[in-house]
Amino acid sequence: MTRHAFALAITVCLPLGRMPAQGFAPDPKVDAIFAAYDRAGVPGCALGSYRDGRMLYARGYGLADLERRVPITPASVFDIGSTSKQFAAATIVLLAQEGKLSLDDDVRRFIPELPVYQRPITIRHLLHHTSGIRDYLGLLRLAGFRYDDVTTADDALRAISRQRALNFAPGDEHLYSNSGYFLLSIIVERATGRSLRVEARERIFVPLGMTHTEYLGSYNDVIPNRAIGYAPTDSSFEADMPRWLQLGDGAVFTTVEDLLHWDENFRSTRVGGAAMRDTLLTRGRLTNGETLTYALGLMHGTHRGLPTIHHGGSWGGYLAEFLRFPEQRYAVAVLCNRSDVDPNTLALQVAEVHLAAEKAAVPTAKALTTAAEGGSVPRASAPARPLTFYAGTYRVPNTGNIVTLSIVDGALTVVEPRNSALRARGGDEFDILDVPGGARLVFEGDKSGGRMARTMTTWVGGERDQAYERIELPADPANGLDNFVGTFRSEELATTLEVSSADNALHLTLRNASARRLRRLAADEFVSGVLLKFTRDASGQVTGLLLSQGRARDIQFDRVGKTP
Repeated sequence: MTRHAFALAITVCLPLGRMPAQGFAPDPKVDAIFAAYDRAGVPGCALGSYRDGRMLYARGYGLADLERRVPITPASVFDIGSTSKQFAAATIVLLAQEGKLSLDDDVRRFIPELPVYQRPITIRHLLHHTSGIRDYLGLLRLAGFRYDDVTTADDALRAISRQRALNFAPGDEHLYSNSGYFLLSIIVERATGRSLRVEARERIFVPLGMTHTEYLGSYNDVIPNRAIGYAPTDSSFEADMPRWLQLGDGAVFTTVEDLLHWDENFRSTRVGGAAMRDTLLTRGRLTNGETLTYALGLMHGTHRGLPTIHHGGSWGGYLAEFLRFPEQRYAVAVLCNRSDVDPNTLALQVAEVHLAAEKAAVPTAKALTTAAEGGSVPRASAPARPLTFYAGTYRVPNTGNIVTLSIVDGALTVVEPRNSALRARGGDEFDILDVPGGARLVFEGDKSGGRMARTMTTWVGGERDQAYERIELPADPANGLDNFVGTFRSEELATTLEVSSADNALHLTLRNASARRLRRLAADEFVSGVLLKFTRDASGQVTGLLLSQGRARDIQFDRVGKTP
């Protein structure tokens, strides 16, 4: 700790633009990738790249603390969000090796307060995101919790345990859900009598020499060298550090220096042996036999034909990417303290510099632009067709996932479920600029070459995500709106919502949220960030509704009164 404090005392006295490269000679090609963050007065990123168990290059770009003008260095500590999941998975695998649990155990062996669903949910389902359990982050938000509230493990467990239904039968689908990895932390505690924080520290972090890595214990914790998370505002930045305290799905704080030791463990297998490594890399499988790209807290992918292992993370003002090229014995970590960065693209660009410079087997052809290859494109390209071809409302068949695209100020923009800027990649592809790990939209028209796209596919982190179909909105959206007005209560969320009518439209008010205008999708379906499907009795009276939002489908609300 003294060494790091001494280093900070020196660097903070230097103008930011002339900071030394923290022990490495400057690499102009790599430093240029981070040029937007390597300037005065802005948060940024720490970079660490590794080869054959040694640090190849490490730098900090930008400020770790805007108030105190503390620069980011390779020793700066970041919340790595969902990149933490691999450590929860590794802890579970180590406990399985000792016989304290089995990956095929019914989770109710350790968490009996969970409901009995149509099929048992196993620990393996949690690890591969195939459990069907609704994501607790969305559940708490829908119940009225805000990110600046303090929430605990008990809050999350209660929210999950109240769910009467799943998104799908266990094993039938893959849908990323933070609930699964949070529940792993509860299983660790009940299987060992000690928290995931303690188990991971003693089984993984200390043995590997990761001396600045720790699960968060409390938001009152003092973490030396911590970088503050920030979100951009119209004129500057504001601190963005939610106070939700659940472990397993996130909450690991670490440095690019410490992640070198974790990367090396995939080769040395010092902790867990080859058996743990191989288990962590084993891909999930659905009940229909389909093999997933998701393993245990890690995702398989490719870049320019080279196999990759990676996982990104996002929480508040923190973003992270940990990317490995196992055949090249190369890895790169990008940890950022600002929410408007794409660390996946930054990591890929650094990898291309280093792998090409060391004559690795990377094709020298122009950067790939197809989503199927997972390539990165840093600059905008002209779209293949007029923007009116892409604008419209799209829906995943049989789910509540809706995306609406509009032309705003001459640019194609996502306006549903939330506003997101797009950047044309060329052809019929667009990058979504504010999704951690990188995301894009790929459009296709009908076979006759019509004037509008018929389908849209989302790709996240270079992996195919969901397929959407264009839907047409009803011609008479204002018909019979009074039938839907009222108060509705969900026992699954322990909250109510209000549906009101004004200005020839319905408006939805959730707890601790402003009213939002609903758009009609079908006779009994409306959307505005969430999807509402109203239900009726035999006489045609509206008796309730099903609410869906992202990773939580068809939450039941019953009508308890009609608003006058």
